Amino acid sequence: MKKRSILAIALTAALLTGCAGAQNTAVEQSQNASVENSTSESVSEMTAEEITESSDDVPLKDLCADNFMLGVGINGSTLENQTLNLPEYMELSKKHFNSCTMTNLMKSGYILDQWGSIENLEKGDESPALFFGSIDPTLEWCKENGIKMRGHTLVWHTQAPNWFFREGYKDDGEYVDKETMLARMESYIKQLMTHVQENYPGVIYCWDVVNEAVEPDSYDPESFFMCRTKCGEDPNPWYETIGPDYVEAAFTYARKYADSDVKLFYNDYNTYQPVKTKAIYDLCASLKEKGLIDGIGMQGYWGLDYPSDQMIETAIRKFAELDLEIHVTELSIGVDEETPEQFDKQGKRYGDIFKLLKSLDSDNDGPAKITSVTLFGLIDHYREGDTTNTRIFYSDYKPKPAFYDIQEALK
Repeated sequence: MKKRSILAIALTAALLTGCAGAQNTAVEQSQNASVENSTSESVSEMTAEEITESSDDVPLKDLCADNFMLGVGINGSTLENQTLNLPEYMELSKKHFNSCTMTNLMKSGYILDQWGSIENLEKGDESPALFFGSIDPTLEWCKENGIKMRGHTLVWHTQAPNWFFREGYKDDGEYVDKETMLARMESYIKQLMTHVQENYPGVIYCWDVVNEAVEPDSYDPESFFMCRTKCGEDPNPWYETIGPDYVEAAFTYARKYADSDVKLFYNDYNTYQPVKTKAIYDLCASLKEKGLIDGIGMQGYWGLDYPSDQMIETAIRKFAELDLEIHVTELSIGVDEETPEQFDKQGKRYGDIFKLLKSLDSDNDGPAKITSVTLFGLIDHYREGDTTNTRIFYSDYKPKPAFYDIQEALK
């Protein structure tokens, strides 16, 4: 079973049922789809120690210590190509950040074990089988180095395997009924949280319990929070099997099994769009009334000139009315052309956003409890074929203008 599960993880990217829609959160996956099985190689001739020592500036995490935690994405879509395998990447991450997020390998498609689940059924056990080989190495690194982690994510319609929602855990089975799917959801959340909390106590300080359940372009008209019904042209399997109640159910189970000091978040993209801001507000207000939520995650797939600072501020001020924590969870600002001029503009944009976040933070007498900001990666082009240019270091680990602009903004 273990060998079979390891093989399943290596092939996960090809097997997952994904969302075909143009979602901002699919940026990394679409950029890297053609190289998912590439072997990670260092592009720098310097050692990890030399890279860390060559940057003798004050760590960014120390500059914002009075305001919020600073996180970095641990990128990668397989065990082989994840940035955990790059000593330079991890040393620099450890220096400048005190939080991290696994950008892919903690999603359910990498953890659920189809054949193990089928074997469970044959033994009379309805519970899904889980395999933790995709997440344990990074959790162990966090444990050894005193780095906290944002758990990302428990319930998401994308990168959740289709068979998980089907009779017999089979690809061609019919959708299971609501009661069965709720039981599978609870078991998945219980097993994952229990594994993490027993083996890596204190590492995960919060979870994105539900990801991207609000969708103004395809929603249940009877849902008070515009519950997503589609995943591109395909149905949202959580909605199909459970209905809009799946969001509250996920938070109910997460609260049931999370340690008392672990915070629960709802995470979404385009949170600055007024219609979506209101729907997310309504959803989180309902969850707060029931004692099920601690914060809102605002993904940051933003450009050089959109959304405006005012749009971001308006959304943050609205969410702040709920007195929940606010995290910027996936900050990524790209450029159209990799020129010095574009990278200068990128740097200014990063700097402006950090100045805005500091000004809105309650620690600076602002209205919002901003407690974590995560850059969704560290270096551009971290492996062969990767086209990402949203990071704050070049592929040779030299700081980009964005690094210095963020540094100045935090000072």
